[in-house]
Amino acid sequence: MAVDPKRFKAPLAIVFLCSVLAACQGPDASTYTLYRNSVINDGARIHVASFDAADGEAYNRENCAAATDLFGGQPGTRTRFWCEKGRFRS
Repeated sequence: MAVDPKRFKAPLAIVFLCSVLAACQGPDASTYTLYRNSVINDGARIHVASFDAADGEAYNRENCAAATDLFGGQPGTRTRFWCEKGRFRS
């Protein structure tokens, strides 16, 4: 019994496309990064921490937000802290 190669084209294409889409999500899909500005340069964007735990996007977002509150809430803090979705970008 011969195997018809045409029978496998569609399933292989679907598997390939799903693999590509999964790879595009990558670890950045759930990563959040904490940044701060500078006392002397309000427009500065300085990397403080990355949140990329395997527990998912909500977990990383909440922890980044908590860190923002903790750092920004220190007495005498003159810098601004914020979170951005994704890995560190300069």
